[in-house]
Amino acid sequence: MKLLSVLIKSLREQRRDLLSLLLTLSTAPFFVFVYWLFFGGGSTSYSVLVINQDRGVVIEDGTTWSAGDDLITMLQETITYENGQPMLRVKQVDDRADAERRLKNRDAALLVIIPPDFTQALGATETPPGTVTFVGDLTNTYYTVASTLANAALTGFLDTVTRQGRPVQVVEEALGESSARTEFELYVPGLLILAVLMLVYQASMVVVREVEAGTLDRLRITRLSAFDLLGGISVSQVIIGAAAVLLTFGTALALGFHSTGPVWVAVLIGAVTTFSAVGIGLIVTCFARTTYQAFMVSTFVLFLMMFFTGTFMPVPGGELLTLGGHTFRAYDVLPPTHAVVALNKVLTLGEGLSAIQFELGAVLVLSVLYFAGGIWLFQRTHLRRE
Repeated sequence: MKLLSVLIKSLREQRRDLLSLLLTLSTAPFFVFVYWLFFGGGSTSYSVLVINQDRGVVIEDGTTWSAGDDLITMLQETITYENGQPMLRVKQVDDRADAERRLKNRDAALLVIIPPDFTQALGATETPPGTVTFVGDLTNTYYTVASTLANAALTGFLDTVTRQGRPVQVVEEALGESSARTEFELYVPGLLILAVLMLVYQASMVVVREVEAGTLDRLRITRLSAFDLLGGISVSQVIIGAAAVLLTFGTALALGFHSTGPVWVAVLIGAVTTFSAVGIGLIVTCFARTTYQAFMVSTFVLFLMMFFTGTFMPVPGGELLTLGGHTFRAYDVLPPTHAVVALNKVLTLGEGLSAIQFELGAVLVLSVLYFAGGIWLFQRTHLRRE
């Protein structure tokens, strides 16, 4: 009977904390639903860009045969899943510089360059083998899959059209210094973002402690505005976040990490992203009345950021539109998504400030929106109570 009494008491107490109960019950189903949105239509298709320089040859009946065109057809049609969905989304392009920009933005996984003498190489017996070039960011896991599938398609094509040993060889060109990164160095950009995301906990709990302590009731008498309160707290949290980024980056450098691009640009990215994390933390505050609730909501938000910003694993699909040469995805509303791309450009690909203007601008705009949203919600949920 005592056990039953404790059970009833515990259930009643839990009923009074519906927010944490709902988060506990709904977090996993929510992520199942989101993953269904991304993967429900089938498995991942990898974006491959192709520059076809093949001149072709004139055959006996006077027509021109281009083995490059046939290879592109095989890439598009023969590499499929069991349900018929293509594994590779192939798009022909002409400008290599634009194609490499897409690779750096991770709008594509692989660039295949078919040489001018591709068709001739298939019938030659004494000339050196032709060369097909694979270009990509070797730190991008999607490149590994896409290049393997493309190489399999190329091998199958060569087996079909020629019985020579290997008339064409594949040469791999890595973007930046992506081929020289150690496994430890691959994880450092994500860990820098993690240092920033931890501020979601910090910022939300600092404000909620003010609510729990009754400080807001006293401050309300002084006609304190939400901007004054949250602005002051936010500046302190941004300072703490910048210190966390510097400490994390300094630790990585001391342990052997090296940046191929300007270190100060990477630190700038971390500092700007810190502002967005504080803004998200302020929004979390508006849905919590206790530090425990703030912790629960922050944990949910942190999982969301880690899974859907590419911090530790690439996120497929979600494309909405392409505008101004940039592909916009559903999860681009999360500021760390842009920070991950920017850090990879600087730390791995050796880019400078001019190459990350779009990503840095996106983080700034989203940070302002989140901060403004946090102030508005806090004004309505806390400062206008009673």
